Amino acid sequence: MSLFNQQSQANDRIYTVSSLNAQVRLILENEMGVVWLVGEISNFSMPVSGHWYFTLKDSRAQVKCAMFKGSNRRVMFKPANGAQVLVKARLSLYEPRGDYQLIIESMQPEGDGRLQQQFEQLKMALAAEGLFAQTLKKPLPAQPKRVGIITSQTGAALHDILHVLKRRDPSLPVVIYPTMVQGEGAAISIAQAIGRANARQECDVLIVGRGGGSLEDLWAFNEEIVARTIVASQIPIVSAVGHEVDVTIADFVADVRAPTPSAAAELISRDSNHQQQQLEQRCQRLQHAIKNRLASHSTQILRLQHRLDRQHPQIRLNQQQQQLDELSARMLKAMQEQLNRYQQHINKQQYKLALHSPQRQLQRQTAQLDTLQQRLKTALDRQLVKANHKLALAAEKLETVSPLATLARGYSITKDSSGQVVRSAAQVRPGDHLLTSVADGEIHSVVSKS
Repeated sequence: MSLFNQQSQANDRIYTVSSLNAQVRLILENEMGVVWLVGEISNFSMPVSGHWYFTLKDSRAQVKCAMFKGSNRRVMFKPANGAQVLVKARLSLYEPRGDYQLIIESMQPEGDGRLQQQFEQLKMALAAEGLFAQTLKKPLPAQPKRVGIITSQTGAALHDILHVLKRRDPSLPVVIYPTMVQGEGAAISIAQAIGRANARQECDVLIVGRGGGSLEDLWAFNEEIVARTIVASQIPIVSAVGHEVDVTIADFVADVRAPTPSAAAELISRDSNHQQQQLEQRCQRLQHAIKNRLASHSTQILRLQHRLDRQHPQIRLNQQQQQLDELSARMLKAMQEQLNRYQQHINKQQYKLALHSPQRQLQRQTAQLDTLQQRLKTALDRQLVKANHKLALAAEKLETVSPLATLARGYSITKDSSGQVVRSAAQVRPGDHLLTSVADGEIHSVVSKS
């Protein structure tokens, strides 16, 4: 068997890069689901499409994020570089580049959202474990023999509970288990107080609670250690935390939830309205059952919604939009670079044109012509000087041999009427007219005798 055949059998499937990235994206989205994380925003950008692209980082790592405009419309603040945020996101992969990224579904400032997110996470986790199930709820005693109160001994809640119990059933014994209800270590203190009450077994019902406050103030009653201690308690527990609108994890795991500390005291105390209280107790249990069922259905709906979201065409559309934004940015950059190259080429051609311009050549030839004219004038001047000098020399020589010079020395020239120079007396006859030239004029004469 050849090596190629062995390798082909060893690899049942050979991926292309695009199919591999698509498969990895599906694995990330299907396996990881929704995550919560905190980080600092950097490299924030918002192209014309309306989508947001940024990086979430901490001191040692970073991850790329995309938040599409359908989700970022619900953000109630303006994100900025350097802001610390809490986000809910799905893990995904940007297939064209093979980049691992987060698709952000919601975002809020870290300080406002961290506690609420932790509350929801613990609530869903405990509900999934069945700790809210109605079957775990212990019935309250019809006629409690002794009531235990777990709260701060200096708080208003203790005063309210004692005031109601004294008014409704002064004979009912009360045991106070003082504890911290706020701040660091409060959750452990509450859990220890519940454990102490169970160890002593001196009460047959416990009220656990405090007065109202913010989510941060009530946070000790949202801690997992308190929730699990309440579930493990052998003594029935009435949760009485805050006001009626305040809801804590302790309310869900307690056997009964009272809207206020005073209502908890009324719930367990004996009076003529005992039947009404039992009815209210059953209503409370029914409400808890409904809430638990709703929580269970909500969890299932969220899970189905996540599966639907992962298969929704909008995800692919968002990825394509992200790719379009990236290609648009690359196209703009390429166009700008091309324009710069064209501009440089035009500048070079203009420079060359300037070097070979007819005007420039005309200026150069004009300057050359001026130089030649100057040289010609200089040459002509030199030739003229030489000619004048030569002429003067020639004139001087001519003057030396000139008849006029001879005449000036006292000689004369005689010509007959025909203009012939008379060199001999035999040339003339009597009566001939003669013209004699001397230095300062001419003399006319007639021959009389030969």
